Amino acid sequence: METKAAVAAAEEAVVAAVAAFAAVLAGSDVAVSGGPGELDAGAGPYPAVGFADHPLPRVADGALDVLAAVARSEAKLAAAKVQAVAVFAKATKALNAPVSSPYEATAQDRSLVAEVGCVLAIGDRAAGALIADSHALTTFLPGTLSALQAGTVSWAHARAMVDQTAGLDATGAAALEAYFLDPDTPRPAAAARIGEMPAYRFKAKARDWRERHHPESLEKRHAKSVADRRVEYWPDNDGMGWVAACLPADQASAIWDRLTTISREMQGPDEPRTLTQLRADNFASGLLNTRPGVSAGNSSSNGGNGFGNGGAYSARSAGGGGEGSSIRAQVLVTVPVFSLLGLTDEPAMLDGSGPIPASMARDLVANGAGSFYRVLVDPRDGAPLEIGRTSYRLTKAMRNWVRLRDGKCPFPGCSNNSLDNEADHILVWHKGGTTGISNLGQPCPKHHKLRHTSGWKPTPATTNEPPGWTSPTGRHYKSEHQDWEPPHWPDSAVPESIRAFDDLLALWPPPEDPSELWPPPDDPSDLRPAPDGSVQGPLSDDVQIAHTGHGVPGG
Repeated sequence: METKAAVAAAEEAVVAAVAAFAAVLAGSDVAVSGGPGELDAGAGPYPAVGFADHPLPRVADGALDVLAAVARSEAKLAAAKVQAVAVFAKATKALNAPVSSPYEATAQDRSLVAEVGCVLAIGDRAAGALIADSHALTTFLPGTLSALQAGTVSWAHARAMVDQTAGLDATGAAALEAYFLDPDTPRPAAAARIGEMPAYRFKAKARDWRERHHPESLEKRHAKSVADRRVEYWPDNDGMGWVAACLPADQASAIWDRLTTISREMQGPDEPRTLTQLRADNFASGLLNTRPGVSAGNSSSNGGNGFGNGGAYSARSAGGGGEGSSIRAQVLVTVPVFSLLGLTDEPAMLDGSGPIPASMARDLVANGAGSFYRVLVDPRDGAPLEIGRTSYRLTKAMRNWVRLRDGKCPFPGCSNNSLDNEADHILVWHKGGTTGISNLGQPCPKHHKLRHTSGWKPTPATTNEPPGWTSPTGRHYKSEHQDWEPPHWPDSAVPESIRAFDDLLALWPPPEDPSELWPPPDDPSDLRPAPDGSVQGPLSDDVQIAHTGHGVPGG
């Protein structure tokens, strides 16, 4: 009886909270008296007073506050639901008699699923998934459950975490969870945290991390999955149907890019079809009007050599053009240099898709790349530092840099891949904006148009951080950042002298105060001027300290 009373009191508190939210919105209705028609008449939406003094901005801001608070509350209620399901499942298992056969175990599981389904008025499949998710969150993912209880991630984020840790052992699941949720994990201050991006974007980032850190190599898992490649069909309403293909990532990405490129070139004032409709029509036309079993040839051209330590190669695979076609698919591939040389099996990154096996990347560079260029990466964190080129073309190099910096359209929640995006000055050119990496973004066509036709504005970027965005209401939304990781160095590539030096450094941790490294001399005359006129410390002539710059094109 006490439990029922406590539950009733908790539910009343929820009802009271909902009523409080409704009261805020009801007060807003009073502030917006007169209706949209009256507000739009005359001198515009704010006819009598300035924007800052008008109640409408405060109304809009209050409505957004309610939305944010409701989202946090939904997450907290989802956490309560998870705990209730887990407790019920555990109590039911304890109450059930010990099973004597697999049949009895299955019967008990079905009974549990049916009870949860009935109390929530959901189907058996949804109830079973909820029970499995609740077990994972309460058993293996305490950090995710805590974030859900705090309202910093949504139920969709929590489910994505469960999906991406499935198949990992306890250590791997804890590492993935810690990487995205541990506040001590180093990340740029301007980078959006997982609760600040849509769940499907978090799922993509978590999948990338999982692929790179899975205990079983991506090469082995990919080899198994290739055997499952297939095309599926299922009917839909209104005389429609779906066709979907599960293919190796390089082929799928090339097909999508080719469809997009062909369709964009068909757009114009005399073309009434949307980009989505053009993709569908070209997809159908390409399959129905082409002889089956004919594979379009690939072309490749080596853009030069120059393997650098700590480097990576980016390649655009060109293929699927067909004889006489001027449209060629392009796929941006970033390959760790040692992986490209076959010294490691570190995965490469396929733009718009994620990690791919090293063997696939090597094949793209050797047999399917129309062009590729060097990308030096910072050995500390894997971020790109320099893009090499055989001929000096600043605009092309800068465009490539921005593509590598952002990885996709930087608008919050957008996943449009880099090769389909448009270069854009953050501070517009006619207002003094410069053509520099820190003043460039690469929004997709939709968000590029949004930027120039509405109050949405990008915020400043840096050479290594994409811009965030500010909405018409003045709220700032962070952009995603690339999860760069240092490249893997094979033992054969590291001389014994360097390994010995690393061992020595491990025994000599740096002081908290860097000034302790080089204390000033007792005699100021020991200081000597450098060739550029600056003052150097008392270093011998045969000692040189090298410092790797971060984010300077061509530096």
